[in-house]
Amino acid sequence: MSDEDIEKDLASRFRDGDERALEEIYRRWSPVVYTLALRSLGDRADAEDVTQRTFVSAWSSRVSYDRARAKLSTWLIVIARRRIADAHEARSRLRATQNEILRTTAPEDLVREPPDLADSLLLAREIDRLEPEAQRVVRLAFFEDLTHVQIAQRLDMPIGTVKSHIRRSLQRMRARLEAPHVTP
Repeated sequence: MSDEDIEKDLASRFRDGDERALEEIYRRWSPVVYTLALRSLGDRADAEDVTQRTFVSAWSSRVSYDRARAKLSTWLIVIARRRIADAHEARSRLRATQNEILRTTAPEDLVREPPDLADSLLLAREIDRLEPEAQRVVRLAFFEDLTHVQIAQRLDMPIGTVKSHIRRSLQRMRARLEAPHVTP
């Protein structure tokens, strides 16, 4: 089988949902995606996150891949560039938000009283309701004050998975803890 036939077969299997094809594609092209992201973002954790997001996006939109329009590697690079642009945009929004907070908030407003014991118990109960892996991630993030990178290293999991656990856990806890809006 020629290299071109192998590539066609791989692309076809990938588009049809063959997870082994995804593994092979990841093995082949994740170093390229990671390198592009690292060069653009300058941060290993962000590059890992972009790499993961690229392949998740590719997998979830695999039926849209058209071999007649582009090689699979080209299609993946286009997705990676979009995820890199998303990361730059998120950084920009974060910087703007941080600057706005610093500009509009007096330092004394940032100091808060210790949390109420009832609130702490309620929060602990909500964390206990999370799935075990998410519990570990949330506890390391908020009780041990570890960064995403430190959590990923300690638990030996991808940085994107750590971020996803934290985001989903916070969304779940928020939904359960928010008081329903009552109109008078």
